[in-house]
Amino acid sequence: MMKAAYRVIGLFLALAMACGESAAQSYPSKPIKFIDGYPPGGGTDIIGRIVAQKLTERVGQPVIVENRPGANSITAAEYVAKSAPDGYTLFIGATGAMVYNPGLYAKLPYDPVKDFVPITMFATGPLVFAVHPSVPATSIKELIELAKAKPGGMFYAAGAAPFHVAAELFKKQAGVNIVHVPYKGSPQSITGTVAGDASLVVVVIAPALPHLRAGKLRGLAVTGSRRSAFLRDLPTLRESGLDFECVSWTALFAPAGTPAAIIDKLYREVSAILKTDSVKERFASLSYETGEMGMPPADLGAFHRADLAKWTKVIKELNIRAE
Repeated sequence: MMKAAYRVIGLFLALAMACGESAAQSYPSKPIKFIDGYPPGGGTDIIGRIVAQKLTERVGQPVIVENRPGANSITAAEYVAKSAPDGYTLFIGATGAMVYNPGLYAKLPYDPVKDFVPITMFATGPLVFAVHPSVPATSIKELIELAKAKPGGMFYAAGAAPFHVAAELFKKQAGVNIVHVPYKGSPQSITGTVAGDASLVVVVIAPALPHLRAGKLRGLAVTGSRRSAFLRDLPTLRESGLDFECVSWTALFAPAGTPAAIIDKLYREVSAILKTDSVKERFASLSYETGEMGMPPADLGAFHRADLAKWTKVIKELNIRAE
């Protein structure tokens, strides 16, 4: 009886593997959607469209970026988490949805670890602290002095959870009170600061770079472990006297339950795209760091879990809640 039972189990496993391999061989047979939780023009949107275009060329099916902004990317994350695990609906998972939201919200309609399968890393990059040109501060030290002189009289713009948390950690360490003004995404937060609606914006470098170069924003510091190759004159926050660093990242995820054969195929295709010189140069021109590009699924999973644990702890210690 036991031998017969084992044979039946073995048969089911063999059939499951065969079905997965068959699905991967015919995949994709229709358009693939990359779901982005932020508006067009932001960092995730830009790099998502670069990869989508290249993947379209490789797999012979349209790969479309669909923007579903709202609630710090919760709307998009929930949509993908509840989508069919067939490889046709994928998530451009940035740190906001995958790392920070669990600490910011008491309850989420998705679990960033249990509801998703990692595929590969797109890119990483530091944030930049930048001010409107009218703000009389050319360094983090001067910004702190200015904020202390008028507590509650300055405003900072943040278009996603990582920027909100970085700014709140800055406020805690600097001992200042700068009021948070939430925006739906990076482009909106930058536009608001350029217009003078906020004194300070915290954002990834890519969408802010044209405004920094044009003098519409003044950079004060970056949040990485070293200076950015694209803003070499700006010190890091550590060089500016604060004890933290923060790196934003964007990766590709599938709904939990997606067959391993499809995940493997997506990883092979996307990592091959990310390793091409043209894509590396394109990402680098947008100020993204390329060292972690094309990270294997298992490595991305471990990286993700470690970052999630780190920032959930920070958020709880600071008692930050989503606004």
